[in-house]
Amino acid sequence: MSGTGPASRAEICVVACAEAWRGDGEVLAAPMGLIPTIAARLARLTFAPDLLLTDGEALLVADVPAVGARARVAEGWLPYRRHLALAMGGRRHVMMGASQLDRYGNQNISCIGAWERPDRQLLGVRGAPLNTLNHPTSYWIPRHSPRVLVERVDMVCGVGNDRAAAAGPSAMRHHCLRRVVTDLAVLDFATPDGRLRVRSLHPDVTPEEVRQATGFPLDVPAGAPRTRRPTPAELHLIREVLDPQGLREKEVPR
Repeated sequence: MSGTGPASRAEICVVACAEAWRGDGEVLAAPMGLIPTIAARLARLTFAPDLLLTDGEALLVADVPAVGARARVAEGWLPYRRHLALAMGGRRHVMMGASQLDRYGNQNISCIGAWERPDRQLLGVRGAPLNTLNHPTSYWIPRHSPRVLVERVDMVCGVGNDRAAAAGPSAMRHHCLRRVVTDLAVLDFATPDGRLRVRSLHPDVTPEEVRQATGFPLDVPAGAPRTRRPTPAELHLIREVLDPQGLREKEVPR
């Protein structure tokens, strides 16, 4: 595919995720999942040239390979202990997934059901508390539904705005929930009490469609803007350089 055909929903999501890193400067991008990975690499090749990328193991990479390909040029050594130092020092912006996310951004990736006897065991808490309390955190949700965007999470892994505020100044000092991108919309927490609101609707998505797919009342501002479409140059990079196999279309089908 060239950069001249109409953008798919997956490609709009890639650009929306990439925009989360705009203006970050020289920080470590930590994308989790396929579309966030393409997005971080797109940001590096376009409007965020200072963004640091890793090979997913122990190297900072200087080139920007296609997903699934190995980087050819390393520019730094980043073992786990140094990665943690970056995370603790705030020089990292992670884009995580969420099995559940509530209106304040409390995230669950550990279990579904009561913690004492869950119905489903998931990844576990992992590094979510450290991520959310020490550096900017965004979320990618490929299926916007009431099962994911819930009234109350079954277990808190990533810390939301309400819990951080209740914990006091030490928790709030570096707490920064930046963006939530789904297959329907872009959301943020720019409300007086730190609740989710719609920042933009993806093309052809209606406000009612988003409200019905959300498990709590969601603020959709009147005249909410549309998520921007990729430029021809960005489409070329997505289709020909970063994801020539079209794997993105499997995550967000046309």
